[in-house]
Amino acid sequence: MNLPFAAGGLEKLSFAQWADSVTGKTIMNKNAPLISVIIPVYNGQDYLENCIKSIQNQTYGNLELIIVNDGSTDATGQVCERLREAYDNVRILTLGDEGVSVARNTGIEASKGELITFVDADDRLHPEMLQKLYDCMDSTGSDVAGCRFFLWGSEAEWEQKLMAAETGGQLRTYDADDYLREALLCGNSRCWSKLYRRKIVEQVRFQEKLSIGEDMLFLLRLLPLVHRITETDYPGYGYFQNPEGAIKRAFTPSYMDQITCWQLAREEVLGMDPGLDALVCVHYVMAVMLTAGKLAMLPGAVRREYQAYISVCHERLREVLRTEGVYGRLSAGYRVKAGLFLLWPKLYLALYHLHKE
Repeated sequence: MNLPFAAGGLEKLSFAQWADSVTGKTIMNKNAPLISVIIPVYNGQDYLENCIKSIQNQTYGNLELIIVNDGSTDATGQVCERLREAYDNVRILTLGDEGVSVARNTGIEASKGELITFVDADDRLHPEMLQKLYDCMDSTGSDVAGCRFFLWGSEAEWEQKLMAAETGGQLRTYDADDYLREALLCGNSRCWSKLYRRKIVEQVRFQEKLSIGEDMLFLLRLLPLVHRITETDYPGYGYFQNPEGAIKRAFTPSYMDQITCWQLAREEVLGMDPGLDALVCVHYVMAVMLTAGKLAMLPGAVRREYQAYISVCHERLREVLRTEGVYGRLSAGYRVKAGLFLLWPKLYLALYHLHKE
């Protein structure tokens, strides 16, 4: 499915006209609740238009799109303006590079929908994703509905994955306690690929000034407000493997947020279920060691300049390994790495650096 283009760019269409021109259908179920789709973007000139196209291609018709341009320095602003002029369900908010959490919070506050979802500007949605999630939510009475995601890295791969995606899917409905144990602390800690009831989301905000882990903390803080969460194994969200993504970049001080987020998460979980402390601390150890690995990859001279961050990693590891049951839950590889870093941090970083090079 393709968006109609005019000679000077995107053609001005009402949403109903767009739906007719693309799908040959009128909007399905005009009385369906409004879904607010919040899209934070920073320097997304190469991705944003196709992201929005995938949202406009949804079989669920009653949408508002809130694009939050967070201080972009490329042509993202012009792309946003074209999109705003082209579609009467697109709104643009502009911030001054305040971070993804502020951008999402701003979108929440500006949204009007009974339901809310988040999409990153370099990702795309399968055409049926929002309808599937709404149907899951409606049939189970859930406050949150989520689906699986698939990875793609090129236009050819996107088309291949899109065609191969199964539109069915088994459902699993959790209460908040089970979701914490069996989903969030087992890796399903993403805020995207989910649909939320507004009455829940409006009581929580993303942790600002964090560049890693803010979505996991957001979900943790939602859980006390949630009665049911449903997950489907339908793969509806296309996650773009960005070569410039945060996980692949070299260490910067903001990467310490990897540790901060698990420190905060531990406090949240202790307030919900102290029996899960050891499980949370396993993730905490892994976050420390991933951060230490980023530091290890720096040249020796730069690494010496960042000694304060190395010391923080070492101290956090020492502290968290004191928690009963943590060491035994670690994989064999993490036991070796954590033990070596704890005893001889400089040697560990030097060996890691040599190994990776």
